[in-house]
Amino acid sequence: MVFRPALLVGALSIALGAGLPLRGASAEDIVLGASVQLTGPVANTGRYYRDAYQIAVDKINAAGGVKAGGKTYKLALKVYDNQSDVNLSVRQYTQLVTQDKVNLLLGPFASNFALADSAVSEKYRIPMVQGGGASDQIFARNFKYIFGTLAPASDYFGSTIDMMKALKSPPKSVALLYADDAFDVSVADGTRPKLKQAGFNTVMDERYSSNASDFNSLLSQIKAKGVDVVLVAGHETEILNFVRQAKSLAVAPKMYSFTVGVPSEDFRRALGRDADYAFGMTAWLPQASLKDRWFGDAQQFAREYKAKFGYDPDYHAASGVADVETLAQAIENADSIDANKVRDAIAKTRFDSLYGPIAFGANGQINLPQVVIQVQGGQVAEIYSAKGFVQTPHYPMPAWNAR
Repeated sequence: MVFRPALLVGALSIALGAGLPLRGASAEDIVLGASVQLTGPVANTGRYYRDAYQIAVDKINAAGGVKAGGKTYKLALKVYDNQSDVNLSVRQYTQLVTQDKVNLLLGPFASNFALADSAVSEKYRIPMVQGGGASDQIFARNFKYIFGTLAPASDYFGSTIDMMKALKSPPKSVALLYADDAFDVSVADGTRPKLKQAGFNTVMDERYSSNASDFNSLLSQIKAKGVDVVLVAGHETEILNFVRQAKSLAVAPKMYSFTVGVPSEDFRRALGRDADYAFGMTAWLPQASLKDRWFGDAQQFAREYKAKFGYDPDYHAASGVADVETLAQAIENADSIDANKVRDAIAKTRFDSLYGPIAFGANGQINLPQVVIQVQGGQVAEIYSAKGFVQTPHYPMPAWNAR
């Protein structure tokens, strides 16, 4: 694939809704295309990716751009709003490739989107690097043009289960709840055997509809069965509803852990003190030890991100930046902007980033360990890592009227 003439004023254009036309400029740019949830039910998380792509493109361009084939290029970004609609997202990725003629692709948020959208990148043989979809299904199809910077969904609760075993008074009974989408089903499928192997008694294994708002029945069962631990794989809005209704029904197991929400500043702000004691997981924390070619380190990145967008980044944003950096690094490693050469370079890419070490497995997915975190006093505390306890968890969770 040859380069596309820059159709932008400056290095960056964000096209919303049906897509704004790119505007003319004299530079030659490498155009990265994406469809992201900027409106609709999951827009609150979708914005992490839009903002991450923007700050990464700006930072790389400020450092001089990307060198390939004896030329220096600026990166340009074209982003459509898929309105949280999978079918629209597929159409937009098709448009990005067939009409807008973008050079390379970045991903959407959410596994069901990445699962569908990656079929477009595979069909047209244009690599997509995405940090929004972790479902094992995405990477089980032997596709060659999809790469992911989130760890496998099937292992999301792995570190949490290890921590549960290591507690001084380990819990005995577990309830596993999960939404009926690709990511959460993968989480549940991977969690079941881990719970069994660890010796925990799974007394509830319940699948609920995505975007569910009523958890009263499930919570009543949890209370009646005296469940020690509740593991929930779902979306942030669902988790907010779950916690609020748990308080309303005075359901307080010894611990609960969620796949989403806990790392997010918005989650903690929405629940206030009621967010305390909630466990979660993250593959990333803004630590100075994570060195980065463009941002210096993860701590510096977090400061710049907060200053630019007014909110703290979490692992969604960090993985989004890593996606852009992966494409930039691969272009330079390939010394070309030909899509197939860049694809081969991505598969072989090894570099350190603010997100962590980037290296893709044979299936195109990265594997970073999940760190167990907990909300303590309104702040995220790192609790348990591959090396064991980092600090003491607040466990067991007290009754709601004893807080």
